[in-house]
Amino acid sequence: MTELSIIKGQARPRMTPRLTLQTYVLLLKPRVMSLVVFTAAVGFLVAPGATDPVTALLSILLIALGGGASGALNMWWDADIDAIMKRTRNRPIPSGRISRRATLIFGLLLSAFSVTALGLVSNWVAAGLLAFTIFFYVVIYSMLLKRATPQNIVIGGAAGALPPMIGWAAATGGISPESIFMFMLIFIWTPPHFWSLALFMKEDYSRAGVPMLTVTHGHQATRRQIFVYAVLLALVALSPIALGFAGPVYIVAALVLNTRFVLGAWRLRQRSDEVARDDRFAAERKYFRLSLVYLFLHFAALIADASLRAGGWIS
Repeated sequence: MTELSIIKGQARPRMTPRLTLQTYVLLLKPRVMSLVVFTAAVGFLVAPGATDPVTALLSILLIALGGGASGALNMWWDADIDAIMKRTRNRPIPSGRISRRATLIFGLLLSAFSVTALGLVSNWVAAGLLAFTIFFYVVIYSMLLKRATPQNIVIGGAAGALPPMIGWAAATGGISPESIFMFMLIFIWTPPHFWSLALFMKEDYSRAGVPMLTVTHGHQATRRQIFVYAVLLALVALSPIALGFAGPVYIVAALVLNTRFVLGAWRLRQRSDEVARDDRFAAERKYFRLSLVYLFLHFAALIADASLRAGGWIS
């Protein structure tokens, strides 16, 4: 049986929702959740002080569920534009696998559960940060910024930058310069990461009416901004060396990765739209993939140094 769904003035058939476990998993945005899990785990594991493995595992799981809850609430709010964009039109709501109302209820219940459980399992500082993360992503970014300003991802990126701070707080009960550094690393990384995606996904954002920088200011302005943020990111990434809490693995990784990232941004800045269209935005796609590797290796280096420190290899 089907029903008729009207989205942006277009009639499209939609299947009657058939709820499955896979549907609920997809509402959690598994790929985004994997980044939340990884960065939160790093924040937890590099924090000083021993924590029992069960508490550590439960804390990271609850942080992941909180991130998934914000993803579900984002899908509830963005269901209309998700149906228009190629990248998102197969998500559970526009594909007809679940209703907006069921998604809203699921997201709210999961938010309440994850925040409350994290407070009980770990501490209320971490729980408060998780609650703020969900609020910021859903209300500040999704509802207020995403459709209103090309700076949406610059400001909204704070939500995705908070998981390592939550992990650190879950382990220590507080905030420190190290956890603020991890926040800033992701916060400044987010614009060049998403803008490199937007360079080859401009038409998608344009059709959906999302004022991404590529839509409002064009490709060349976006390339210039990517370079500016790549330079700022390098300064942030290298700051632990000056502050004295970077280990040898991180120092080498940061020097190599940031040299590569800034040079890549500079080369991207020199490209014209004509060249980019001719090669199907190959360089932009490559830079987007590099941005993923960049963040992963920085956090992996933090873990490596923490392991060396725990083993007594470095002080």
